[in-house]
Amino acid sequence: MNTLLPLLNWYGTLTPHTVQFAAQFYAPMARFKDPFNDVTGVAAIENIFQHMFTTTENPRFIIGDHITQNQQAFVTWTFKFSLHGKPYQIVGGSHLIFDEAGLVTLHRDYWDAAEELLQKLPIVGAPIRWLRAKFAVPQQANT
Repeated sequence: MNTLLPLLNWYGTLTPHTVQFAAQFYAPMARFKDPFNDVTGVAAIENIFQHMFTTTENPRFIIGDHITQNQQAFVTWTFKFSLHGKPYQIVGGSHLIFDEAGLVTLHRDYWDAAEELLQKLPIVGAPIRWLRAKFAVPQQANT
């Protein structure tokens, strides 16, 4: 999988101008899925990244660790951005499956939308934090 490191570098240095190079890394009918999107095709994947640049301020991915096995990889990352001047970060991971040519055929992002994003937002955050507290198992005191 000679394309993994160039792909990770592309994610880590992604700008509105470099989104157009997605076809160098994704197969024509690649699928991208995250908690908010499920799309197929390079143009649709490019649209997701372009949307990221139009809806957030200073978005960037900090690439963490990666594990590879056969034609797949799992990559950890932190997505940092701002909304209305307030900084946020989302910690997650991506499962990537590659074809024989080394192009991504499946990009599946895993992150907890409630914990990482929604509970931090002003209006929807309070009810989500309340629900999480209601369903959490109480911590046992050490005796």
